[in-house]
Amino acid sequence: MDRENIIEIDLDQREAAIRARVYADSPFWKDAREDPEALVATYFIRSRAGSLTAAGKAISYHMTTGSKHTVPGTLLHRCTGRLEGVLPWDSSEKVGLIRLAFPNELFRHADGNFYTTDILHLMGGEGVFGLWEFGETKLVDVKIPSSVLATFPGPAYGCEGVRKLANWPDGEPAFGTILKPTAGITDDEVAQLVEGIAGEPLFLFAKEDENLLPDLAYCPVVERTRKALGAIERLKERRGGRGLIYAPHVTCPPQQLLETVQRVLETGVNGIMFSEQYTGGSVRAVRDLTAQFSSPPVIYGHNSGISSRTNAIWREVIDLFARLDGVDFRQTALVTGALPLLRPQGLEWRKCEEALSKPLDHIKPTMIARAGGLDQGNIILNLLDASRNLPKGQVLYLAGSAINSIVGCDGKADPTLGAQAMREAVAIWQSGEVPADVNDPLGHVRALYGIAQAKGLKALKQALEQRYSLHG
Repeated sequence: MDRENIIEIDLDQREAAIRARVYADSPFWKDAREDPEALVATYFIRSRAGSLTAAGKAISYHMTTGSKHTVPGTLLHRCTGRLEGVLPWDSSEKVGLIRLAFPNELFRHADGNFYTTDILHLMGGEGVFGLWEFGETKLVDVKIPSSVLATFPGPAYGCEGVRKLANWPDGEPAFGTILKPTAGITDDEVAQLVEGIAGEPLFLFAKEDENLLPDLAYCPVVERTRKALGAIERLKERRGGRGLIYAPHVTCPPQQLLETVQRVLETGVNGIMFSEQYTGGSVRAVRDLTAQFSSPPVIYGHNSGISSRTNAIWREVIDLFARLDGVDFRQTALVTGALPLLRPQGLEWRKCEEALSKPLDHIKPTMIARAGGLDQGNIILNLLDASRNLPKGQVLYLAGSAINSIVGCDGKADPTLGAQAMREAVAIWQSGEVPADVNDPLGHVRALYGIAQAKGLKALKQALEQRYSLHG
């Protein structure tokens, strides 16, 4: 293959093909007997030189004790990794899957705790991804024994707890929104934005964006949180008894994080939002810090930066670890007729949502935030998909610009109009009317627009016109 063709390879298509093959071969790793004394990692390997067996032995050597010969019964032996299985995909046995056991002794702290940062430090180290002899390596699954799972906190609330905290009616979809503009705003302007959505009973949740950092001279997080809470308090009577979880953004350098969280929580806010991709271990640190609070904060574990890692460590592994550490909300993606705004898509998307929602000992399920272009034109598609593929009450429908950028007759953005348009679309779904074929998303939008015209749903009509360039 010439250089130009190599450059033009569609890596997403290739990744999807590898993932499909890995899951087709899932009995090799999913059905393997649990080892109570070890965490078992499954890797996809494409070796340049040696066999898959040699690759497995190299990883277990480099990423555990660095010892090739150990004496049974010794501590050194108990800490040395083991190659548990090999599944070649080719006759040369250079491409395929391997399973490696990483003994619990490597990770168990003196107090008995285990940490995802330690696990990834060894399972995803340079002896895995940095060795030249491996042309490609992917960490695709981690099997964790029940005794180790028992040491993780998981979400403080999970789906059921979040809905209870907000006094949310059973069976009613939960919506959230994101403040817009997302950055370049003062604390007073943050309060004004919150004022625009705080009285809207459509929303269970509202958050700042990751672009708005906490320690800004013109918009300090404590001041803007206090002012935002003032707006929420002033408008609470409009909410009909429903609560609102509000999450200011607190991602910052690790040495500042816990102090920042403490100062923010002193305002009385009930949620926080931050990203852990570049500040590893921060979710667990906050969960441990607030574990004894009578009302710990709801944690929105933003996954900003996750796609920089997922070619090597699969997203479903990272999302599972975020759930173990204590994330109450986690963004995935959504059903849309437009070009997808965000990864993941396809099987990757399904497996991420499975990792966040599947039964897992005492660990509560994380509430899935479907976001990244959610609007009035695709909300019904997502409501239907979630009802078919996820447990009841599992999803937060998180819309940003579809709420805060819909322009009213005065030419100004009107979040009340955007929220009303979303309500009108949901009411159509609740009536049992599904416009057009759900497998034809753009046809669905046109049919939905026709219903809005026929029924005089002015807000929905305006929103669809603006989001999809439709005209009556």
